[in-house]
Amino acid sequence: MSANSGQTYGQHLPDQVEKISGLYDAQLELLADVRDLHKERAALEREYAAKLQLLAKKAADKKAKKMPALVLGNEPTKAWDDNTLHKSTLDKAYTQLITAMTDASQDHVNLADALNDKVIEPLKATERKHEESKRKEIQYYQKLLSDRDRVYSDRMKSKQKVAYPTGLTNEGADMLHTIQYDEECQEVEAYRQKQERSADDRHAERAARQYEQQQVDMLNSKNSYLISIAVANKVKSKFYAEDLPALEDEFQDLQSRLLTSFVEILKQAQDIQLQNLDALRSHLTATEAALDAVSPQADQDLFIDYNVAPFAPPPDWTFEPSSVHYDLGEMSVEPAPKVYLQNRLSRCRAKIEELDVVLNSKRREAEQLKKLVAAYSSDTTLGNVNEVLDNYLDAQHELTFYTTSGVVLSAESETISAALQGDEGAQNPHSFKSSSFSIPTTCAYCKVGALSYGETTYTACLTAVRPSQQSSIWGLSKQGKTCKACGISVHSKCELKIPADCTGTRHHGRGHGASDSVSSISRSSSVISRGESLTPSATSSAEGVTPTPSSFAHTAHVADEQGPTARVLFDFTPTSPFELAVSAESIVHVLEEDDGSGWVKVADESGAKGLVPASYIEVVDGTPAPNSSTSSLSSGTHQTSGEYVRGLYSYKAQGPDEIDVEEGKLIRLTEGPNGGRNYADGWWEGVDASGKKGIFPSNYVEAA
Repeated sequence: MSANSGQTYGQHLPDQVEKISGLYDAQLELLADVRDLHKERAALEREYAAKLQLLAKKAADKKAKKMPALVLGNEPTKAWDDNTLHKSTLDKAYTQLITAMTDASQDHVNLADALNDKVIEPLKATERKHEESKRKEIQYYQKLLSDRDRVYSDRMKSKQKVAYPTGLTNEGADMLHTIQYDEECQEVEAYRQKQERSADDRHAERAARQYEQQQVDMLNSKNSYLISIAVANKVKSKFYAEDLPALEDEFQDLQSRLLTSFVEILKQAQDIQLQNLDALRSHLTATEAALDAVSPQADQDLFIDYNVAPFAPPPDWTFEPSSVHYDLGEMSVEPAPKVYLQNRLSRCRAKIEELDVVLNSKRREAEQLKKLVAAYSSDTTLGNVNEVLDNYLDAQHELTFYTTSGVVLSAESETISAALQGDEGAQNPHSFKSSSFSIPTTCAYCKVGALSYGETTYTACLTAVRPSQQSSIWGLSKQGKTCKACGISVHSKCELKIPADCTGTRHHGRGHGASDSVSSISRSSSVISRGESLTPSATSSAEGVTPTPSSFAHTAHVADEQGPTARVLFDFTPTSPFELAVSAESIVHVLEEDDGSGWVKVADESGAKGLVPASYIEVVDGTPAPNSSTSSLSSGTHQTSGEYVRGLYSYKAQGPDEIDVEEGKLIRLTEGPNGGRNYADGWWEGVDASGKKGIFPSNYVEAA
């Protein structure tokens, strides 16, 4: 918010936050210089005029060195000379101030005491206040960059193979589920070759089903990749068109207020001298007039004029086809991918509806605070305008993060809607809830074709199990979902792929599931569950708690099952891409138990997954680890890594899943593939001094 009507940084200096911050630093250095100047003068007043002359000379030397950076910045874009500096109202005022000191020849102790109480200390307080304001603005800028870069990174991750940590909530996993496009294209080619090799043997039918299913997965990953491109482009546009200009205008407003406060304090110093030294009245009057002439807007216009540089926003990203699979940059709306898109669109719209309520509230709050700042600025008797300004800036920053989440959701919704062209499904959702399965249960989606991807298919080949065995969900550590209305069960990863054909009644005997072929999935179906359409933040919102901005943002991980902990008994060297290399005495997590094939699927401490012989490991902890970060928040004891971090800045928790960060206080990081530093991009998980477990921004702490 800028109170000036002239040029603004955001409009005329695009993407020059560092340069503007440098100007702010120069202004703060000026405050320190002037404060030191008066402090030394107060001492020299007692020693009389001789040393006052020496002090004035020191001030002039500092001015000569620092005034170019103060007026024009560290790297002006066009030539300048001393006459250019003299155009600055601040330069004129500072010059007059030093001249008045030079002409002063006498002083006394009362003046020194008055200068200390009414000039030096207020300058120090103003400097401290604005240093804190600048630090917050820089933190906000770094957070904007971090959020933008995270979206950029998500675009690349959706195309290239990336290892994802486990442990997100089911709702977050469904919203963020991303399969790498390049990897899926390679898998399609592998299954095609496998189908050709097995054309004449008894596995031909199964190979054909696997190839068909892999094609569907490839198309889904392609759609996710295109969505991530659209999201990244929208976020980029908002970043350069809205966020950066707003931040630069905030800097401009803070600088204006800094200079205004600076001038007011110096005017007070002149009043003190006029009261105590009639002999200096003529010099002080001239200095006061020069200070009155200080115009932050005029000096800012001068700074802008000498720092204008060419700028063009980065170009939009476009679809990049895989090097091993020819394809076009168009969304796939074949029957199976269309169901996935319809489900994803429904979830996206549910989040948009929730976010709209929060956005309207935050906008009203920011507008009210803006009016309050204007009122306090025009009438200082109302109270401390700096406190009100801090509240306004905090509200504006929070609103910015919410609007960024809205841009992400809108980009995703618009991209999917354009691809579906109005065919958004019948919206007869299943009421899926997370479940554990103590007996083998058929996945209603996987039994249509090949259930498995990669490792499980490899296990099936080793043991020649029937397809119906492959589609089962079995084990306390292998989480799935069950519709509470019709009773069908699916893998967590299959929820978005199954049509929304919930009958509302349970079927017996053969069971209710998907049709006999993937291609028969209805083009007008959607699987989104109304019971799970909102994130945990939506629940808290319904209870009167405002969701935090991070509750609408995408994290970098996909939820996965995590089973018991096991110790490796022997070294194992993989002989296929589906197997995992492990070393004796290392610790792994069991993801899929032995189904009779002699193999188990595990994940090591780095997050890598694969198959190992069941006889090569020994389970040491039979209790499955929870797959939700929120489920552990209520636990009385927490497993920690022993690593501590120290708070750099104070941070107030904005949601029930977050913890406070206090400057200088220690936080112990949690352990595991989903804890500590592995929780999410920009967010770590830890336990504070009170024993509460939660997440916090990683850029607010440093290693202890």
